[in-house]
Amino acid sequence: MADYQAPLRDMRFVLNEVFDAPSLWASLPKIAENVDPDTADAILEEAGKITSGVLAPLNREADEQGCKWNEGEVSTPEGFKEAYQTIVEGGWNGLGGNPDFGGMGMPKTLVAQFEEMMQGANMAFGLAPMLTAGACLALDAHGSQELKEKYLPNMYSGVWSGAMDLTEPHAGTDLGIIRTKAEPNDDGSFNITGTKIFITWGEHDMAENIIHLVLAKLPDAPKGPKGISLFLVPKFMVNDDGSLGERNQFSCGSIEKKMGIKGSATCVMNFDGAKGWLVGEENKGLVAMFTMMNYERLGVGIQGIGAAEASLQSAREYANERIQSRAPTGAQQPEKAADPILVHPDVRRMLMTMKSYVEGGRAFSTYVAQWLDISKYSDNDEQRKHAEGMVALLTPVAKAFLTDRGLDTTIIGQQVFGGHGFIREWGQEQLVRDCRITQIYEGTNGIQAMDLMGRKVVGSQGKLYELFAQDVAAFIEANSSDEALRPYLEPLAASLERLSDVTEHVVNQAANNPEAIGAAAVDYLDMFGYTALAYMWAKVVKAAAPKAESDTSGFYTGKVKTARFYFDRLLPKTVSLAEGIRSGSDAMMAPAANEI
Repeated sequence: MADYQAPLRDMRFVLNEVFDAPSLWASLPKIAENVDPDTADAILEEAGKITSGVLAPLNREADEQGCKWNEGEVSTPEGFKEAYQTIVEGGWNGLGGNPDFGGMGMPKTLVAQFEEMMQGANMAFGLAPMLTAGACLALDAHGSQELKEKYLPNMYSGVWSGAMDLTEPHAGTDLGIIRTKAEPNDDGSFNITGTKIFITWGEHDMAENIIHLVLAKLPDAPKGPKGISLFLVPKFMVNDDGSLGERNQFSCGSIEKKMGIKGSATCVMNFDGAKGWLVGEENKGLVAMFTMMNYERLGVGIQGIGAAEASLQSAREYANERIQSRAPTGAQQPEKAADPILVHPDVRRMLMTMKSYVEGGRAFSTYVAQWLDISKYSDNDEQRKHAEGMVALLTPVAKAFLTDRGLDTTIIGQQVFGGHGFIREWGQEQLVRDCRITQIYEGTNGIQAMDLMGRKVVGSQGKLYELFAQDVAAFIEANSSDEALRPYLEPLAASLERLSDVTEHVVNQAANNPEAIGAAAVDYLDMFGYTALAYMWAKVVKAAAPKAESDTSGFYTGKVKTARFYFDRLLPKTVSLAEGIRSGSDAMMAPAANEI
């Protein structure tokens, strides 16, 4: 198993050469003073050292040990406390945080690269800073000035961590039926009572305090999702001078025994009249929560890329070292008993598929992060509104497509190893197990597909989709005279036209068939994702092709050749997906319950 190494060369290429992120940052006054190319490069370099040198070596042992629960207290795997302190001391917890409260104010396009490194090195550990960052986002956007001043500095510093408490035993996707109650007190606080499950890092021993953001319902709340409020509930009460007081009235009832991410604590949290404070407006808790969700769902997509990158690194090394049989064209290394398996076409197919998904996915996650930065920091109302529409449309694609392809990639990596991929010591089976959860939490991928197809595409009568289609079409038009790009622009244009036709087809079907959206959703999201990655690979070729002729490193030539593989072998999947979508809902809805 290769030691994980942060893919800094490719991250710099994506940021600087594909998207010219420094120019974007300079155009946004709210972040221009916080980041420049030298600062960004220094952050990437240091992040690479910490994730590769500190977090990655803990990954396998943490999987073996897991977290331990004892009478409500949770102890973390060996080395996690020390690693957490390293993260805290380096200021990494507040990398994207509001500078007014101690954050570093870095753009998401840069933060996304650090997140990928952290998730690729050690996903179970990486969830802790990820959840804190999400809690901080919601609090910063919707909390009162008093709450922000009291809690954000210590959360950004990492002295306190954060957790998000949404799911209940009977309520996952349908949060409108949650039962957790919030009873108002005379002093403006609320007593929170109820049980939450699947709470990632809801209890642990790494931080001095854990700040929970809890969804609950007030006594007179409307039924359904319009009656949900959000509350800040600290593990330890915080005194007026900032010191910690008595423990709040809630505890960790147990931790789950899981398929993967065993180094993280997935907790059952029991709230028994715990004191909390309202974040945002009454009955507007989901609005506050979804401020965080766009970032967190992109973050989960990035987890898929991180696991896939780790799998690719190991599979590539193994394919170069493992010798089996001879190449179809004759011995490539006659001095050895056999050739490395890298010479075999099927192994090449697997590795090139992995590389296509990982590097195309990295470009796509950066593309989405770019729109998040514009939507958050632009001073131009029209530009910001446009970016918000792109974020709304692309977020479910980023979450679902990148994690689906992330799991595909880890399974392919396991297959490259053959029997050794099934053995724990090689590490590939852990990546498969860890990556699997990314398709489930933060909204299952089926729900993401329904969100894309139902709310975003049909719900806007295709108008949000047009934002993306116009962006791709503008790129094709602007580069139509580029000879190096022409072999990629034609199939990209054909795929976009196919996607546009299917979009119109489903929008029309949905007007008369309530099952049309659900029947099309997953295939539609996949089709959208494959087209989006084709767009990314075309952008990559635009940046790489001019430098490929004089390239002796193989970096730029490798980019162009991988793009060719993607367009030849993976993009054609959109043809069969389109046919499946056009077939409608009849075949899947025809069987009675006893016929399934």
